[in-house]
Amino acid sequence: MKIYNSLTRRKEEFVPLEEGKVKMYACGITVSGEAHIGHGYQALIYDIMRKYLEKEGFQVTYARNYTDVDDKIIAKSRETGIPADEYAKMMIGKIDSVMEEMAIDDPTVWLKATENIDNIIDFVSTLIENGHAYSTPSGDVYFDVDTYPGYGHLSNRTPEEALNGVRVDNDEQKKNPYDFALWKSAKEGEISWDSPWGKGRPGWHIECSAMNRAAFGDQIDIHGGGRDLIFPHHENEICQSEALTGKQFVRYWTHNGLIKVNGQKMSKSLGNSLLLEDLLKKYSNEAIKFALLETNYRNDINITDDLFPSAEAHLAEFYKTIAQVGENGGENRQIDDEFNACMSDDFNTALALSNLYGYFKEVRRKWEKGDKEGAKTDVSQIRKTYSLLGLFKKNADEYLKWYEEAHREEIPDEVRKIAEERWNARLNKDWAKSDELRNELASRGYAVKDAKTGYTLTKI
Repeated sequence: MKIYNSLTRRKEEFVPLEEGKVKMYACGITVSGEAHIGHGYQALIYDIMRKYLEKEGFQVTYARNYTDVDDKIIAKSRETGIPADEYAKMMIGKIDSVMEEMAIDDPTVWLKATENIDNIIDFVSTLIENGHAYSTPSGDVYFDVDTYPGYGHLSNRTPEEALNGVRVDNDEQKKNPYDFALWKSAKEGEISWDSPWGKGRPGWHIECSAMNRAAFGDQIDIHGGGRDLIFPHHENEICQSEALTGKQFVRYWTHNGLIKVNGQKMSKSLGNSLLLEDLLKKYSNEAIKFALLETNYRNDINITDDLFPSAEAHLAEFYKTIAQVGENGGENRQIDDEFNACMSDDFNTALALSNLYGYFKEVRRKWEKGDKEGAKTDVSQIRKTYSLLGLFKKNADEYLKWYEEAHREEIPDEVRKIAEERWNARLNKDWAKSDELRNELASRGYAVKDAKTGYTLTKI
């Protein structure tokens, strides 16, 4: 199987450090707020990677962290009046709950920064001893970037270029402006721990390196995270880890794309963050997964008004076929082999999902031609194979009942009339009229999804 390595910028044959075993780490959530769709997407991607590697026969140890102490958490503590450690614990509970509702499995190992303070202090102390870091009179500790010649290889930046567009600590006691904090001296009222340099707390970047080393040792096979973490977070992880051990830290760096909402980057400042909890009130977890996995994991996802309604409508059509045909527990090796071929090519869920339309078309063809057992076998295999992506795990009748009740809202006659007029325009290949009427439907709050036999109209 091949994995795209962000470090080399090409797909590479996957060969683990130890035959048959995989050590895999993914950066988790900084628990300063509720889990949004970006958090859910990243957790989903690495959960799927882990499961497919296991399907391929590897013994996978998958570690994931919670950043439970940082500037944002401390700011939230001040805002709410809740001590930082209690606030972080409360948010972890909420995030765990919503991830469970999303049916995303726990990693093999959960790691938390606050449970690794001794490991972090030992890591920083060793970097100081071997000349790669220095403490300041104020009690801060910085990594000396000039002592690591390979800095910038992952992000393809020089240290000087690193200063552009990235927030840096303006500390006159730093040797260079691009040196980054390993340990931050405590400010009044902040959560802190004792250290050789005085009371303080870890910098963000050192947390993942120290937790990785505590869980796995000096080297790991796969390290993942969102593309926004390439610089500075993952770049800094590489230099501090390799400066400590003298060994290559990670064999394969993987990064998922980012979430956009109607073409704009999702951010709190723009007020367009989509909370997982809110989405799960409107859509099934399978529809959310289906919508996200239709895009290659390395590409950005643009969430439009009809993305999730459309995914839910597709799932409903698939489940209608499943409910009609049933299953017999049989196997269709072609379906599974084709899925494996997609996933072995850098976890290509987009291609794997596009194959579903043909599979269900074939199921219906077999059913209508009287090959009932063949249709049932295909359904059994689809369920078995695509459960790895978190799909088709529900009882078909129960899902369809839920879907019908969720979409029972009466659609006004004038909206139905516009939808019919648009469908007729499509049949007459009047594409301009069809697009005009689609926009009219959208302005009234409805999304339309076409199929060969008709269309589905859903409330946005």
